Amino acid sequence: MYKEYFGFVEMPFSIVPNSRYLFLSQRHQEAMQNLQAGLGEGGGFAMLTGEVGTGKTTVAKAMLTGLDEDTCAGLILNPTFSNTDLLEAICDEFEVSYPEQASLKQLSQAIHHFLLDNHAQDIQTLLVIDEAQHLAADVLEQLRLLTNLETDHRKLLKVLLVGQPELQQHLQTTQLRQLAQRITGRYHLLPLNVEETGKYIAFRLEMAGGSDMLFMNASIKSIAQHTHGIPRLINLVCDKALQLSFHAGEASPGRSRSIPSNTVQRACQQVMSFQAEVYHSPQVNRTYQRPKWMKYIAATLCGLGMAYGAYIYSPQYFERLTFSQLEMANEPEIAVKSVIAVKEESDIPNDIKEALEAGKQRSIAIQSLYGLWGYKSSVRDGLCLSEPQSEFICRQQKATLSELINENVPVVLNLELNQVPLFGVLYSVSSDSVELLIREQLIQLPIDALNELWSGDYVAIWKQPLRQTLKYGYQGEAVTMLDLLLSEALGEEVSGSDVFDEELKSKVAAFQNWQGMTVDGIAGSRTLARLQKLTQLDAPALLINSGEQK
Repeated sequence: MYKEYFGFVEMPFSIVPNSRYLFLSQRHQEAMQNLQAGLGEGGGFAMLTGEVGTGKTTVAKAMLTGLDEDTCAGLILNPTFSNTDLLEAICDEFEVSYPEQASLKQLSQAIHHFLLDNHAQDIQTLLVIDEAQHLAADVLEQLRLLTNLETDHRKLLKVLLVGQPELQQHLQTTQLRQLAQRITGRYHLLPLNVEETGKYIAFRLEMAGGSDMLFMNASIKSIAQHTHGIPRLINLVCDKALQLSFHAGEASPGRSRSIPSNTVQRACQQVMSFQAEVYHSPQVNRTYQRPKWMKYIAATLCGLGMAYGAYIYSPQYFERLTFSQLEMANEPEIAVKSVIAVKEESDIPNDIKEALEAGKQRSIAIQSLYGLWGYKSSVRDGLCLSEPQSEFICRQQKATLSELINENVPVVLNLELNQVPLFGVLYSVSSDSVELLIREQLIQLPIDALNELWSGDYVAIWKQPLRQTLKYGYQGEAVTMLDLLLSEALGEEVSGSDVFDEELKSKVAAFQNWQGMTVDGIAGSRTLARLQKLTQLDAPALLINSGEQK
C-alpha cells in the first residue's frame, strides 16, 4: 500500500513480532540487567511485569537470545494450566519424555532427573513463563516446589515470570507468600517517554529502509501522549498516520517530507477511539522554561563598566503518565551539582506551582510511593501506619539530596510552597534538576528551586519481612532469607541452606562488626532492622540521569 510510496522495503510498524525490529530502550536494557542479576547465583525466581504492549515479551525473548551455551532455556506462552498440564508443558518444552497419563509425581521425577543431568554437565536450566498472571495459585505453588531442587550454591531450575500488573497483586496473597519471598529480581516495565518514543519511531523507520524522519517533534509528542508510550499502540498510530498521508498525497518527494500534524492527530483519534477506556485521556505536556546561564560577557561602553548576563531557554517537559504500580530502573550513581540559580519562589512558573499544589495530601503521595514498589497499599499504609501483617516499614526521616541519591530509592519529599505543606515522590535526579511524581504527573524542577521548597524532611518505606529473632540451630524459610540478605550485604556467596549453622552465625557476626553493633552472632531485632534497611533486593531505584537534557 504505502510501502513503495514512502520508499520502504518492508512495513515499518507491523505489530507482528520481528527480531530485526528489536528496539531496546534504556528501560528495556535495565529490565534485562535487573532480571539477569536476580537470576544469578542463589536466585530461583525473577518477575517482569508491565502494562499490555510495553514490550515484556520482547525483553524476555531478548534475554533468551543472549544466553550462552551453558544455559538451557525454555519458553511457555499463554499458560492456562492445571498442575499436571504445567508439568507436561515443561517436559514438552525441554523434550523430556514421560509416561502417558503420568501422575504429578512421575512428571516431577522426570523433570528432576532432567535438571540433575543438566547440572552434571554444568548447564543451568531457565524456564520463562509469559502471561503468568493467568496461572492459578496452586499452579504457581507447584512451580515453587520444582525449584526446591538445589545444590549448596544454586537452584537447578530458575524461573522468570512475565505478566501484567495483576501478577504482582496475585503474589501478595497469603497463599503465595513463600513464592513471593523467593523472588530475588523484580522489574516493572514502564511505557516509553517522549524522547524514547521519538527514538523508537526513528529506529523502525530506518530499519524499514526509510531515509527520512517523517514525524515532526510536535507529532511525536502527540503520539506519546495519546498512546501513553505503549509501543504496540505507537505502531498502530504511526501505521495509520502513514496510511492517511499516503491517501492524501502528503509527504511525497518534491513536497514536505514530514507528515502534517493534523494528519497525525487524526490517526491518534481514529486508533485510540477503539482502545480501552483507560487510554482515552491523553497525557498532558506542559512546558517549563528553564533558565540556563550563558557565558558572562563583560564590555566597557562610553566609560561605563557594565556586565550583563543573558539567559537562553531550553524547553523542559513534564508529562502526565499513566502509572500502574511502577518499579524503577537502575542507573549508575552521579554527583549532583546545582547549576541553576533560582533565588525566589516567584521564579517558578505558575503552571509548575499549580502542579505542585496538587500534592497537598501526604497519604496520596505515600500511596504513590508504595505503587513504585508494586504494592497495592491500604488507607493505613498511606497514613504511614503499616498493617500488623505488612512487611513494610514506613518512617519520617531527614537527609540531604546527596544522601538520598546514595540511598538510591524513591522517597516522599515534604515540601512547602508559600507556607503550604506539599508532598511529592522524588522520582529521578539529573545534574541540575529533579523529577517529582505528584498525582500521576512528572514535574521537572531545578535543584535550586527544590532547595527553596524542601528542608530535608522525607518519608521512606522499606521491606522488613524478618522481625523475629533468628539464632544458631533455627531452621526454615526465614533462615534462608537471612542468609540471602547477609550474603548480599557482605558480598559473599549464598549457602542456600535453611539451617542457621556456624557459617551463618559468622556472617551475622561479621555484619554486626561492620555496623559497629554488639557482636553476638544472633540476628535480633536491631540487627535485622539494620540489615533489611541496607539490602532491599527488589526495591525500585531512583532514576539518575547523568546527561544534560536538551
